[in-house]
Amino acid sequence: MSDNPLDTQFTARTKDYLVGIDSDGCAFDTMELKHKECFIPNIIKFFGLQACSKYGRECAEFVNLYSKERGINRFPALLSVLDYLAERPEVRRRGVKLPELKGLRDWVARETRLGNPTLIAEVEAHGDPDLTHCLRWSEQVNLDIDAMVHGVSPYPMVRESLEKLDPVADKIVCSATPNAALQKEWEEHDIAKYVEAICGQEAGGKKETLGQAAAYGYEKGKVLMMGDAPGDLKAARAVGALFYPINPGHEEESWERFHGEGCDRFLNGEYAGEYEAELIAEFQAHLPEDPTWPRVEG
Repeated sequence: MSDNPLDTQFTARTKDYLVGIDSDGCAFDTMELKHKECFIPNIIKFFGLQACSKYGRECAEFVNLYSKERGINRFPALLSVLDYLAERPEVRRRGVKLPELKGLRDWVARETRLGNPTLIAEVEAHGDPDLTHCLRWSEQVNLDIDAMVHGVSPYPMVRESLEKLDPVADKIVCSATPNAALQKEWEEHDIAKYVEAICGQEAGGKKETLGQAAAYGYEKGKVLMMGDAPGDLKAARAVGALFYPINPGHEEESWERFHGEGCDRFLNGEYAGEYEAELIAEFQAHLPEDPTWPRVEG
C-alpha cells in the first residue's frame, strides 16, 4: 500500500474544479506560533547556537516567516538559517562554530519527500550522524507542536469558503507540514470534512502533490492553488494551475476577498489574466528576497 496520503484518500476526480489549500499561515494562523515557540528554540538548542541566539532567531524568523522563502520545508529552511548565520559579522566576531550538516545537505539535494518517514529510513540504512541529529531535532519539533498548538481556529471566512466551494470543487490540503499535525488541526475544527485529502510532507513537495491531483482530468483554468508563500505560487505555476494568494499580515482580508469575489471569478472563468496578475503583484510585494542586516562574503 502506498504511504502517499493522496493515493489512499483521493483517487479520482469527482467534481469539475480542483482547489489545493495550504494550511499553516494560509488556512490557520499557526505560522508564528509554530516557528517562534517550537522550531526556533529547538534550532538554537540542537545546533549549538546559544552564543548567537539573538541572530539565530532573527535569521530563522526571516527565512520562515518574513521572506520569499516563507513556507519552505523545515530541512532546507534549517540549512538556509545556518547559511545566513555564516554570513553575519556578529556571529563571526563571537567565534561561533556553526554545524556544516553535510549529511543533511546531501540528503536534501537528492530526496523529494523531505519528511521524517524518509529521514528515518535513511538513518536506519546509513546511520549518518548529521541526519541522525537532524531527525532528533525534527521529532522534538513535532512533539512541541503537538503539545503547543491547539485551539487555533481557521481564519474567518475559511469555513465559509470551503462550504461555498463544496458543491462544485474537489479540495485537497497541500502542505509541507507533517500529516499528523494537519489531520489533528483540520479535524479539531471540523473542517476536514470539506476536503477530499489532507496531504503533508509525506506526500512529497507541493508541486508533486498538486500535480498528481490535477492529473485526474480537470480542464485548463479549473485548478487553483491557495497559499501564503512564494513556494505555493511556484507549485501552481509548475502544474499549470491558477494561484490565489493569502497575503502575509493581511490574511483575514485575503479570505474575505476570496469568499466575496475571487471564488466567483474562479468558478465563472473570469479569474485568469489581469485579475490574477494584480493579486500576485500585490502578494509579491509583501515579502523581501534579501535581509537588511549586514552580510560578509566568503
